[in-house]
Amino acid sequence: MSYYSDTPSVDDELESLGWYHFDLSRHAAEALLLSNGKDGSYLLRNSHEGSGSFALSVRAKDSVKHFHVTRKSSGYAFGFNEFASLQDFVSHFANQPLLGSETGTLIVLKCPYPWRVEEPSIYESVRVHTAMQTGRTESDLVANAPSFGTKEGYLVKLGAVVKNWKQRWFTLNRNELKYFKDKMFDEPIRTLDLTACSAVQFDYSKDRVNCFCLVFPERTFYLCAKSGVEADEWIKIIRWKLSHIRKER
Repeated sequence: MSYYSDTPSVDDELESLGWYHFDLSRHAAEALLLSNGKDGSYLLRNSHEGSGSFALSVRAKDSVKHFHVTRKSSGYAFGFNEFASLQDFVSHFANQPLLGSETGTLIVLKCPYPWRVEEPSIYESVRVHTAMQTGRTESDLVANAPSFGTKEGYLVKLGAVVKNWKQRWFTLNRNELKYFKDKMFDEPIRTLDLTACSAVQFDYSKDRVNCFCLVFPERTFYLCAKSGVEADEWIKIIRWKLSHIRKER
């Protein structure tokens, strides 16, 4: 399926681009590049400015810079330059550095960060920006956090039959969200397949704070975190999962 129907040649390139991350957020892009990328790693994502607007996110040492790219009928525009294809764009800036900041930092596009990344089956001690928010230096990264794409922690869940709230231990790995009676239990109470999840969002219908919900065809699951930041982390990482699931369909 094409995301745009008016310029087939440009669309075909965009769809086949291995480093186009579709609706990846700015903060999630920073988390990916800071945790797993290296100097010169880059990816393309949609911009919040609307259809035909993109952002090129590039790692420059211990920070991530974002550049605006606009799709035109004849190709892609970047500043005062226009390129017939994204490959021409990348080839140009692989040899002609981007000006990364007001201080004159130069950035060369070295290696694309692929959107199709095989997630580890076990937790690793990879440095990762778990909050996925504003920190941009190595000191903001958590040394003992699990690798990006995995998450675990306590959440309070609303029961399906008996409408009471109980604390459960949740783990997120690949496309599975599991919850356990407690952290020490090996067998989950239930495993939720995120490929069947249609949405995840904050929920204000319950008489609780920091609540969010996951929408499945047969049921909506209501969960509460200990803080708004923690709830936002769960929402963002699950949304990142859902965006990749949709791209693979």
